[in-house]
Amino acid sequence: MSSPRPTHVLIIGYVWPEPRSSAAGGHMMQIIESFLQAGWHITFSSPAGVGEHKADLAALGINEVCIELNNSSFDAFVSELAPDIVLFDRFMMEEQFGWRVEKHCPNALRVLETSDLQSLRDARQQQLKAHLKRNPEQDDISALFAPTPEQTYAHMADADLAQREIAAIYRSDLNVMISEYEIDLLTEQFHVPDALLHWCPLMVDSVPTEFVPFEQRQHFLSIGNFRHAPNWDAVLWMKTHIWPLIRQQLPDAQLHIYGAYTPPKATALHNPKQGFHVLNWAEDALAVMSNARICMAPLRFGAGIKGKIADAMLCGTPNVTTPIGAEGMHGDWPWPGAIEHSASAIADTAVQLYQNPQAWRQAQQHGQALLKARYLQSTHGPALVQRIKDCLAELEQHRRNNFTGVMLRHHQHKSTQYMSQWIEAKNRV
Repeated sequence: MSSPRPTHVLIIGYVWPEPRSSAAGGHMMQIIESFLQAGWHITFSSPAGVGEHKADLAALGINEVCIELNNSSFDAFVSELAPDIVLFDRFMMEEQFGWRVEKHCPNALRVLETSDLQSLRDARQQQLKAHLKRNPEQDDISALFAPTPEQTYAHMADADLAQREIAAIYRSDLNVMISEYEIDLLTEQFHVPDALLHWCPLMVDSVPTEFVPFEQRQHFLSIGNFRHAPNWDAVLWMKTHIWPLIRQQLPDAQLHIYGAYTPPKATALHNPKQGFHVLNWAEDALAVMSNARICMAPLRFGAGIKGKIADAMLCGTPNVTTPIGAEGMHGDWPWPGAIEHSASAIADTAVQLYQNPQAWRQAQQHGQALLKARYLQSTHGPALVQRIKDCLAELEQHRRNNFTGVMLRHHQHKSTQYMSQWIEAKNRV
């Protein structure tokens, strides 16, 4: 008697995962590892070009397939593969390929890995731009960090990006959410049913108990992919407002800034005389984080949760951030560092933590406790797998309960299908 066919997952990636370049790439690899531990077979596909820091998926036994946008070759590919589960990496992939999956694999569970709510990030970016236009030199931007959920919804709801993203969430059978804040926003303001959402934050295998001690560490550190707009904005804010204030108090202080895909506009900020070092991509991000004394994460806009801060906790490195940086990360647990609202407060607190071994070690301990409480892979990996299994077992009823999603798929996918077929026909000419 033949053994049953193993569960087969098709992942449609917006990009090929780069776990050492971005938190999104790291989270994707953590999800993949959870699937592999469940004994599932994985095929990873993407229409994107291969980046220079791409993970070696083949070494994990994962089949890699290049696919094309607006090309019916995908139809034959997905029909032959016949996956049990299709995971879309960000909502744009659901828009592009969702109707094809539904047409050729109607019984496949459709899962959307949101990474973060891009429409939330975009709305906050627009608010920041408007604020800075009105108040270019204002130090305290507390008002941007404390809107009510209703105000946040009002800023998002009329935007095309929000309407597209929330529609993709409704159309999917299950949505992997990295931030509890975003789950609350979706359920309370956009009225997305709880049954469509699953919390799965960044995950760590274990929590270290020993770190490089305070006395052996030096320098401030900032790290993040420069292609991610919030990271670039944070670097500019440090350059123009925060770092000069730190140097006034610590004239010999050094800030080391690492980031994948460093553009010329970033390297132009490199100034050793000011202690401001732009050092491109870190070959081993955890190594440089482990030797830094303070992680700087002054994010003025963004969404999701922050990989740099999770890495800082993993390395025992206290961080100084904003409410945006801390959002969705700590629940009721003490913060492993400080959360501030202005450039001056960020600078003052960073200097205090840098010089105070007792406060520094307490922040480090808070990070250890937080990782154990909220980020263990042994908790979240199996929980995600089980949630997917439960949805598969009740798929027909699960979809029937989501009539809004059924309705949106009917109308949006028809229009997307015709547009895609028109583009494909045009490309043949």
